[in-house]
Amino acid sequence: MHRFLLLTAPSSNRVYAGEAPRLTVAELSVFGERVLGARPRDPEEFHLGGVPYIHFTTEAPMSDRDLRFLSHLSSAYALFMAEPPRGEVELLRPVTLTPPARYDEDLITIPKYAGKTNEQFTRLLLNITVLASAKAEAMWEQRLVVLDPLAGRGTTLNHALRYGYDAIGIEIDGRHVDAYSAFLRTWLRGKRIKHTVELTPIRREKRKVARRLAATLAPSKEALRAGDVQHVTLLHADAVAARDVLRAGCCDVIVTDTPYGVAHGSRSAGVRERHPLDLLTAALPGWVQLLRRGGAMGLAINIHVAPRDKVASLLTDVGLEVVDSPAYEGFRHWVDQGITRDVVVARKP
Repeated sequence: MHRFLLLTAPSSNRVYAGEAPRLTVAELSVFGERVLGARPRDPEEFHLGGVPYIHFTTEAPMSDRDLRFLSHLSSAYALFMAEPPRGEVELLRPVTLTPPARYDEDLITIPKYAGKTNEQFTRLLLNITVLASAKAEAMWEQRLVVLDPLAGRGTTLNHALRYGYDAIGIEIDGRHVDAYSAFLRTWLRGKRIKHTVELTPIRREKRKVARRLAATLAPSKEALRAGDVQHVTLLHADAVAARDVLRAGCCDVIVTDTPYGVAHGSRSAGVRERHPLDLLTAALPGWVQLLRRGGAMGLAINIHVAPRDKVASLLTDVGLEVVDSPAYEGFRHWVDQGITRDVVVARKP
């Protein structure tokens, strides 16, 4: 039997920090169910020297492949192998993790604005959605395409870039598109990363239907010369009209934080904020067409306005298969007064 202690990373959000150990247990269970050869057994919160860890055991040693996957854990900070001679932890041996970090972490942490989804949670949602897809085994080997149809100011897009993926976003609020454009240009110039960024109109039958922010970037001159470049696209358009501005089968996963019915929604000037279920009812038939076969969709929801069973029913109605294994049922957590967040993930057959 092999014993491990996982130290979770601190969170700037006090509420999320309190939930992080339990959410890490759930996320670790998903990794174990989907990709790990040495499957973690009985993961649980464990305190040592007044510090919280996640304790788990495996029957077989962790392979390099397993550790590569574990490095993706949203809250992972450090991993130790525990060596107890008499059932007590007396020695913690550090185990090297190699977090996916194609670019510096400040790509994620610099943007600060009201309504921003917690960065660790966004990464968790991306992880468990990729793990539900047919590309789970290749999550750190292939350049996947991630779509966030309610992109806001691009937290999901930036996480995808750090993972080495391509990213597509849709955002109806032009102010968010302009803010993301300004941030990305400034950040790329400040980091001296080779890139191109263009903001252009999209026209249909001589009529402007959207704006497109398109950026191409590479982490180094060597990567650029080798053609190892990434693409990020943010469309100023309505999420309901996603199929009008994107081609079918353009992405491997769809990951989005749906409106909470409190302060967020798909809206524009003069248009009332949509109820989350109304938005999903209108948008899902188009979103599902954008997914490739074997792709997965992960939705964060506020269960007070979008109950899990109703969201699952909407996903089933558009031909997706909701992932209902026990590992995917441990993500419900309190966020704020009026907001209890949960996650629903579904696959495209």
